[in-house]
Amino acid sequence: MSKIFDSPTNSVANTAISSTGITLSIVMPCLNEAETLVNCIRKARRSFEELGVSGEVVIADNGSTDGSQEMAIAAGARVVDVSERGYGCALRAGIEAAQGKWIIMGDSDDSYDFSKIAPFINALSEGYELVMGCRMPRGKGRIEKGAMPWKHRWIGNPILSFIGKLFFKSAVNDFHCGLRGFSKVGYEKMALCTTGMEFASEMVIKSTLQGLKITEVPITLHKDGRSRPPHLRSWRDGWRHLRFMLLFSPLWLFLVPGAVLTGTGFLAGVRLLMGPLIIGPAGFDTNTLLVCAMAIIIGLQLSLFAIFARVFAVGQGFMPPSQRLKTIVKKVSLESGLLAGLGMGAIGLGWIIMAVMQWRSVGYGALSYSDSLRQVIPSVTLMTVGAQIFFSSFFLGILGLPKAKR
Repeated sequence: MSKIFDSPTNSVANTAISSTGITLSIVMPCLNEAETLVNCIRKARRSFEELGVSGEVVIADNGSTDGSQEMAIAAGARVVDVSERGYGCALRAGIEAAQGKWIIMGDSDDSYDFSKIAPFINALSEGYELVMGCRMPRGKGRIEKGAMPWKHRWIGNPILSFIGKLFFKSAVNDFHCGLRGFSKVGYEKMALCTTGMEFASEMVIKSTLQGLKITEVPITLHKDGRSRPPHLRSWRDGWRHLRFMLLFSPLWLFLVPGAVLTGTGFLAGVRLLMGPLIIGPAGFDTNTLLVCAMAIIIGLQLSLFAIFARVFAVGQGFMPPSQRLKTIVKKVSLESGLLAGLGMGAIGLGWIIMAVMQWRSVGYGALSYSDSLRQVIPSVTLMTVGAQIFFSSFFLGILGLPKAKR
């Protein structure tokens, strides 16, 4: 159960101070934010005084041409020039340059109020490693009128947050809130690497997978103070978030659809081997049996992809080890996989031989179309599945080879 920190305080007790003497760094990405940047910096610096913390404001500038850098320096911020474009690139550079033990990141368009960050500091002081802001009513947050486009509020954010909670068992209600706080130590555990808007999802997903201590605090999203359109591109950036979630969840990308296809194809196929199936005006026979065979083959391949992807991700350090997968891989050796593949292939080959013998019995003439396909389809399916398992066992063995020492 996440604890909600929604009571601002005038001071923070037992604040941790980094070796630089700075407790808190507020990092803001910036690309031509001259209209709102100074106001954000002033609010942040005022918070340092009100909360009694030693802080700094770091502006991660991503190539502004409107004088934002000069304005930030004049307002008392430290500017980090980031040449590689992208929301994630700017934030990673700013966070890595930050000197505080705690970091709060937020957009510099004045949609987040940096003068009201006390709940984040309170949560960080209690040991939370990631403190997410929540703009959504379900997390006690608030969105001012006109602050968020309807397609983000009612479609994009709810759907992507639901997928994130489902895929990764995260308790976070607002996956894409741009205002969030974390410890520098916690950030290093995340090992973030994305360059675009999907950086927001990556932080929550990797924090959850690494078992970091996470909570969220309710915030208010204000209408930003810019006269130009936002940098966010709804469909493009939404797809980047969804793509990242899928790539980091072999279970839902491969195993769940694979298991559904294999199970459905197998059950329906077994029934159709016994004869045609009539449901109302519809009749299902060998054509449907062929579709079932396709479902089994594709489903098994997807399930194998799930194992390959997870083993590879764990080996490369993208995902934490899975004890369940480790047990399966240990029990299912290369040799047992090879034997299973050969066995299924042999059964399929035997079935083919029986079909040829039946054909021979009629002098290699015409056979019943339905009866012959009921033998050929399952036999070919078994031989294909056997080949999949046989060669997949070798591939899994290659993935499990120990890394060479450098």
